[in-house]
Amino acid sequence: MNDMALIREYSDRDSESAFADLVNRHIHLVYSVAFRYVGNSPDAQDVTQAVFVILAKKAASLRQRATITGWLYETTRFTAAALLRTKARQQARDQEAYMQSTLNDSGLNDVWRQLAPILEDAMNHLNEKERALLALRFFENNTAAETSALLGIQEAAAHKRVARALEKLRRFFLKRGIDSTTEAIAGAISTSSVQAAPMALAKSVIAVAVAKGAAASGSTLTLIKGALKLMAWTKAKTVVVAGAVLILAAGTTTVIVKNSTHLSRVKLQRAPSEKDMFEAGTSKRINEAHISARACFRFADEHQNQWPTNFAQLNAEYPESSLSDSNWEFVSGGDRSSFTNSPETILFREKEPRRSPDGSFVKVYAFADWSVQVLSSTDDDFAALEKQRGYVIQRSEKGE
Repeated sequence: MNDMALIREYSDRDSESAFADLVNRHIHLVYSVAFRYVGNSPDAQDVTQAVFVILAKKAASLRQRATITGWLYETTRFTAAALLRTKARQQARDQEAYMQSTLNDSGLNDVWRQLAPILEDAMNHLNEKERALLALRFFENNTAAETSALLGIQEAAAHKRVARALEKLRRFFLKRGIDSTTEAIAGAISTSSVQAAPMALAKSVIAVAVAKGAAASGSTLTLIKGALKLMAWTKAKTVVVAGAVLILAAGTTTVIVKNSTHLSRVKLQRAPSEKDMFEAGTSKRINEAHISARACFRFADEHQNQWPTNFAQLNAEYPESSLSDSNWEFVSGGDRSSFTNSPETILFREKEPRRSPDGSFVKVYAFADWSVQVLSSTDDDFAALEKQRGYVIQRSEKGE
């Protein structure tokens, strides 16, 4: 039975055997992706457990997909990110230390030795479809024919898409001093990326997931809640950005004007209203702040857990962060692991409030848990609003 047949069997009949087949089929993929994110087996097992509980809860909504590999890959990323936010884990340093120790013992090739510590960061620069494609092709080692069949596309199209995704990875690695070919990258990922999950993990996953998490530990339930929240936020952010694009695209409308002799097409120009433009600008700032917040986490991973102190410093290493010190400010800093209340700690914010067409004032904030929020006030006293909301600022010990 293929994935979708098993999903339907489980959704319609609560078939534990169908769910067990799904777990056994995909657990190594989920565990491997989680492991690369968190860098150790206990946390990777927690992430794996949480992902399959989420699958059990959402199985009915996945019935129309061609395959769940891509969904599992994305859900694992969200769940691992939720765990890292909660624990403020030094992801890159821990992961690289582990990978170096295990790779030295196993004698894997030099290409994989260089790629492994930053592979998930590279995969994050692909879009969801590209990640699903590479996960099918190289992480689960399907043939090109099998991959194209699962995705419902021609094999030639699958080859082209794989080539484009690998080229993106190659360029990402090259910018970080790793000069390799797409063939070498594909070979290294295919042969070395998947690690076998512990033998007892599948049994534990099945038992907890089919009970919809009822028997899960407190830490696993917290992790599931965090992952679902992050998934919902990402989906909402996509809708907001798409709406902003539609607003900006509002322009020429073609209408038919009839007179006594003929029909003629007249183009009526409608400029977006002041409110439309303001909302589109705010949506753009939200998206830019989210990208910069992600860059801050990567910066901390690579700088002994220290946040950047200004945007010039951040942008120098991560060009995708486009915010400027003239309009934005870092208000918290220092050691990331010392933050005790990340969801309420303001990491950076707009320097000055912007007045909307309806007379209210608006500022965009990014927090130390990677979330982004927009605050609106009837006046420009945002200090009072921050205090009312319980937001905090945590200065570095050096007073930066």
